[in-house]
Amino acid sequence: MAEAAEGMLASVDGAAHRLLAWPFGPAESSDPEVERRRWFYTPTDHGGLPVGEMTPVQYQRAMALLATGLSEAGYGTVSTIMGLENVLDRTEGFAGTFAGRDRGRDPGRYYLRIFGRPGDRTWGWRFGGHHVSVNSLVVDGELVAATPCFLGADPACSPLLGRAELRPLGGVEGLARELARSLGPEAFGTALLSANPPIDISGGNRSRVSPGDRSIPLPHLFRGRLAEPHHSRMAGAHDAGERAYGLTEGHRDELALPATPRGLPASAMSAGQRELLRTLLDCYLGRAPSALAERLGARYADAGLDGVHFAWAGSVEPGEGCYYRLHGPRLLVEYDNTQRAANHAHSVWRDPEGDFGADVLADHLGFGRG
Repeated sequence: MAEAAEGMLASVDGAAHRLLAWPFGPAESSDPEVERRRWFYTPTDHGGLPVGEMTPVQYQRAMALLATGLSEAGYGTVSTIMGLENVLDRTEGFAGTFAGRDRGRDPGRYYLRIFGRPGDRTWGWRFGGHHVSVNSLVVDGELVAATPCFLGADPACSPLLGRAELRPLGGVEGLARELARSLGPEAFGTALLSANPPIDISGGNRSRVSPGDRSIPLPHLFRGRLAEPHHSRMAGAHDAGERAYGLTEGHRDELALPATPRGLPASAMSAGQRELLRTLLDCYLGRAPSALAERLGARYADAGLDGVHFAWAGSVEPGEGCYYRLHGPRLLVEYDNTQRAANHAHSVWRDPEGDFGADVLADHLGFGRG
């Protein structure tokens, strides 16, 4: 990873280097550290050097660095999601501008930023754009944190030749639906948060998740305030989406992040259901390179899985709007597929105590958590 980052840094100079290279702040309150903990999943300026402004060699080196922070399956999924920008552009009739950008759906608007110097005791990097946010922190030569990790897909399902379908997140939705449908009435009642699903994840793009967090209105998920009429248009789209699913203040309360996990714990599941839950969880941990994924996965081996809760909202029927959550020790997974008539999916894997490596920096290096 350090070699790939050094190669990327060596390939740029001038203004491009200033966009790419960023200090690694020693305190959560410092400006560099505030930037390191900033992330998005909308088509906004994620901060860094856009791939569309890179030379072919620079672009290749950026993707080589990205690949070091993901498993093979994770890298393939991210690459597919980036390509979906062209599919979404067609879906929207190649309409041109979006939120003030000349081309709103643009596969060139994925950004890379490197924090600190590769090889230093602490350094990291971020890669993000529409429906992608990958974060990596290295301490003493070891990859120690890979969250928040957000992957989305719009469209969630696209037709392919040969009566096939392209569904980058189809596996993680299908497994969760299978688990939900396997539950008996009483168990499903425990797992069910609300019959009305939210139109987005509850944690949003906050630097740190907290009890009571709710979906952030769409226009507030961008870097800076959108100019009119884009701000009002997106606010209207958010409100229309909530009306379509009949969301009330009571539903928002039910769907807010709780102080303690809600839903059905793995300890109350059958052996087969536990296996489904573990397979689903591994889809999220498995976004990371194998060494980190195995180390994190060991937390949930055998009895360690007992404290993971599975929560559901919406319909269990394929093709209908749904939301689910995996919530437990050092774990928050959220998935929703409700927008665009349940053909626009979001998924995020987080560590509420250790996003951006906050636990490592606080416990071992004396940095503040913020």
